[in-house]
Amino acid sequence: MALKDDLDAEVKKIFREQWTTRDGNVVPESGELKLGNDAVKLDGTVLYADLSGSTKMVDNYKPSFAAESYKAYLHCAAKLIKNEGGAITAYDGDRVMGVFIGASKNTSAVRCGLKINCAVKKIINPALKTHYPNTDFTVRQVAGIDTSSLLVARTGVRGANDLVWVGRAANYAAKLAGLSADYSTRITSRVYDAMAKEVKFSKEKSMWEKVTWTTMNNMTIYRSTYLWNL
Repeated sequence: MALKDDLDAEVKKIFREQWTTRDGNVVPESGELKLGNDAVKLDGTVLYADLSGSTKMVDNYKPSFAAESYKAYLHCAAKLIKNEGGAITAYDGDRVMGVFIGASKNTSAVRCGLKINCAVKKIINPALKTHYPNTDFTVRQVAGIDTSSLLVARTGVRGANDLVWVGRAANYAAKLAGLSADYSTRITSRVYDAMAKEVKFSKEKSMWEKVTWTTMNNMTIYRSTYLWNL
């Protein structure tokens, strides 16, 4: 079969085939889903941790320096996602995606975001400065967090496939993580309203600034520069 005919047949099959969906209470593994229209539905909170300024870094610094910065940041972010009970669902260059489920998913995800900020400020940048005392580069990053219903499906081809997370939380968390690193953690109002007081206030002072996200239909979000000590 010619490549065009193969693609044509597969695309028609995707649109024609009925979906098989089931409710989930754990983050699924790739092998638990078929490559066809098979999906798991769950309520989850998504955290995207995104390294800022990576283009400037690869343009102006040695590849080994950029690789070390990537590795240090992604290692800390991934370890903290797992430490807070989240599941690492994807790496994408200079960012990592984590999914949290369960009754405390919003609190756990937000605390994780604040911990990542702590790791950057108190572990990564001091180590970078010690090893490269003559550089003016500092690691900056944003963790974006949202919560919603999610549909998890397997996509790709045999031998090269992964899970795709479809839902508002995955999309909005990624967009929040792409905003200015002047604020290290950004969350939607849905997350803020559902999270515990312990991640809202520090010594009775709010850790969050309520702002309008003008480029996203003027929706309300919250941003913070606070960190959670490790």
